[in-house]
Amino acid sequence: MHKKTPTAGIILAAGSSKRLGRPKQLLRVKGRSLIERVVNAALASDLDRIVLVLGYQHEKIARHLANQTGISRLKVVINRRYREGLSRSLCTGLNEVKDTHPSVMFLLGDHPLVDSSAINDLLTAFRNSAKDICVPVRDKDRGNPTIFSRRFYDSIMRLQGDSGAREIIRSNPAFVHSFPTQNPAYFFDIDNEADLNIWKTLPHHTQDVKKPI
Repeated sequence: MHKKTPTAGIILAAGSSKRLGRPKQLLRVKGRSLIERVVNAALASDLDRIVLVLGYQHEKIARHLANQTGISRLKVVINRRYREGLSRSLCTGLNEVKDTHPSVMFLLGDHPLVDSSAINDLLTAFRNSAKDICVPVRDKDRGNPTIFSRRFYDSIMRLQGDSGAREIIRSNPAFVHSFPTQNPAYFFDIDNEADLNIWKTLPHHTQDVKKPI
């Protein structure tokens, strides 16, 4: 099996939150913002290096994260083409680590329940498998974060539009390790006011939340 470690984490947080109508990165619940929670979880995990991809209102968000952005493991990069879709953020982040790290984990900046334990569990599943992609799965639902080995870097760098890497996963089932889990952290994100209201009601640790369809 080819080398799979160390793994870099790429946090995708460049979007303009059109459905919510304001920057979701700066939403605050229980004293911390959404982007703080995701960045802190990544920094507390076993990820070797963290790349935070910002775009919309990047200066304001970077100022908000001033305490974290001084940490050597974390690098902030700006995707000035964020309006072209999620693919631009994947490429912007991957370009920072593709020559130094044989695998990357893509984390979404709007998954507030993903903590360091969830990240480490996914890392362990990936490293113990012989596959080049690792995806958390609950029943028929596919969650996030996801991990890709270097085998798929060129494919990721060719992505366009807003679909992210879903098509790569869908088109390469033989290379995918589906990590079975009931942890709701992998499947809950903030898209709209209803999601935000659910997040506000959750205890700090929860094992029973499911995002409404």
